[in-house]
Amino acid sequence: MKFLIIRFSSIGDIVLTTPVIRCLKQQLPEAEVHYLTKKSYRGIIETNPYVDKLHVLADDWDAMITALEKEEFDVVIDLHHNLRTWRIKSALKKAQSFSFNKLNYEKWLLTTLKINKLPDVHIVDRYMKTLASFGIRNDGKGLDYFIPEKDIVPITNLPASHMHGFIGIVIGAALNTKKLPVHKLKELCSKIDHPIILLGGPEDKADGDAIAKVDDIKICNSCGKFNLNQSADLVRKAKLIITHDTGLMHIAAALHKRIISVWGNTVPVFGMGPYYGNNEIKNVIMEVENLSCRPCSKIGYKKCPKGHFKCMELQDIDTITKHVTELQKK
Repeated sequence: MKFLIIRFSSIGDIVLTTPVIRCLKQQLPEAEVHYLTKKSYRGIIETNPYVDKLHVLADDWDAMITALEKEEFDVVIDLHHNLRTWRIKSALKKAQSFSFNKLNYEKWLLTTLKINKLPDVHIVDRYMKTLASFGIRNDGKGLDYFIPEKDIVPITNLPASHMHGFIGIVIGAALNTKKLPVHKLKELCSKIDHPIILLGGPEDKADGDAIAKVDDIKICNSCGKFNLNQSADLVRKAKLIITHDTGLMHIAAALHKRIISVWGNTVPVFGMGPYYGNNEIKNVIMEVENLSCRPCSKIGYKKCPKGHFKCMELQDIDTITKHVTELQKK
């Protein structure tokens, strides 16, 4: 049988599909597994040994559909479930299709009316249900992330002060309401008594520079200096990771790192917290509870709709620092 798995974006969401890929290939080894994603995210999938062929969402839609039709897929596993995936499934009409439940109504109830009807089920297990009719089950091994040899960062590329160990702090996120303000990150870095590497993309470089000025010996700003796989390798080398609700959080979980995740306008109850499967790895979730406005969105905003940004401004930096000390001892 030939399967096409679809997930267009984004980093974390794609990483969260990796148990589906692995379990399908290992439990149905005769299956041919293809994956369709956006071109900008192909680096997450192209080194995955459980994927037989990678397809990218192309600028020329008709040419892409023609190429997919020629593959003659038996099954489409839709892990994105939107209008574009509906169009693809309609074009591949000979294939059976299975889509995961996005629970949009339940998320609307929680964000709008603060009524929680969400099941206590991680999104990984909701993804896995799309394979249930084929007898595929979650193997409990957690997420996968494969770093190619060419993207391994030599330890000698790090400052001498960081070669014997560092804490990784992911300072970015897709939207501002998921990020600690710069002044809170400065406070956090000043209170951590350990070398720190700031992680993020080019868009985070200016904030990273400002934070690093707290102590330019202790704090190394890597934002914008490395590609995603290289940043993932820094995550792998870190003693522990402090992160917002973002793609590098899921990469850290895939690499079995201890995580302190700091949550703003989004909430772990959406089913997208750090996922380790059956692996017993210590992690801490930091969220300001009992705020009547939280969660305000399933994704986030450029700025707090209420203007006070209490979900991040009230984060207790001393408590986060205490957890840093505790996790390093374990």
